[in-house]
This record gives sequence, structure tokens and C-alpha cells, in this order.
Amino acid sequence: MKKLLSGIVIAFVLLQGCTKKNDTCSYTDSTLTAPKIEVDSLQAYLTKNSISATQNPAGFFYTITPAATGKAIVNLCSTLTVKYKGKFVNGSVFDSTATSTTAAFQLGQVIVGWQKGLPLIKSNEKITLYIPPTLGYGFTDVRDAGGHVVIPANSILIFDIELVDVN
Repeated sequence: MKKLLSGIVIAFVLLQGCTKKNDTCSYTDSTLTAPKIEVDSLQAYLTKNSISATQNPAGFFYTITPAATGKAIVNLCSTLTVKYKGKFVNGSVFDSTATSTTAAFQLGQVIVGWQKGLPLIKSNEKITLYIPPTLGYGFTDVRDAGGHVVIPANSILIFDIELVDVN
């Protein structure tokens, strides 16, 4: 019995030593682009409100306010620390970091509009993203824990984002 138990322990230890950690990035870059009707709608909003923004080939628009040079985002597995405010075209805020706080996440965990937009800046810079529904939350309502709609389906979203740090 001792030999059997010793054999199991030795086998376990050997197998643990052979186990590799998976440190590779499992996120893949999205090829999603907004349809022309969404891009046209977003462009109409920007024109109506005299907002000058650059169009990205994926279909979102952006403006950058550089503050300084900083660290660049390497890939979708980069961990970002940000301050942000998300609002609708009517100006009402649906989400934001609290005053003097930040949020941290891997870039691959967020909506495609952020995945494509945030690599355009470095740490210590700010960007405003104008995101069409396809690159945001799409065609489904986003609900809170109580079942209340927080972001209606097909919403154009505006995010003011400060990239605080990149790891």
C-alpha cells in the first residue's frame, strides 16, 4: 500500500512539474465594421452638433486630446487603467468611473469600439469615441441586475476616456 501511495505522489509531483502555464493572449482582433446606415447616422449627429472628428475604417469616429507621450497599448491582452464617462447622444450619462477613481481591464474584455479606439492613444492621453451600435452593444438592450434597461438596443454611444496606464 505504501508503494502504491508513494507512486501516486511521485506521479502527481512529476505531472505538476510538466504542466505549462498558458500565458498567451486568447483574444482575437475583431474584423467587425459598422454598416453604412449606422456610420451615416453618426456622421449626421456629428455634423448637426458641429463636432469635428476623424472616422476610423471600422466605422466609429474619434477625437484625441494628447496630454503627453506615454506607454502604448501592445495588444488585446494589455491591461488598461482608465477614467471614463459613457453617455448617449442626448447627453445623459449611463456609466462612468467615480470621481478620483479608475477602472482596470484587459482590452479584449470590452466592446469593439474601445478595442479599436483605445490603441490610437498612449497613456496620459484622452480620446472621445463616437461609437455606432454594431461596435457598441448592438441590437440587444443592456440591463442592470434589477432587469432595468441601462443601454437601449441600437444606441449610439459617446465615451470620454483618459488612458491612465498600460501594463
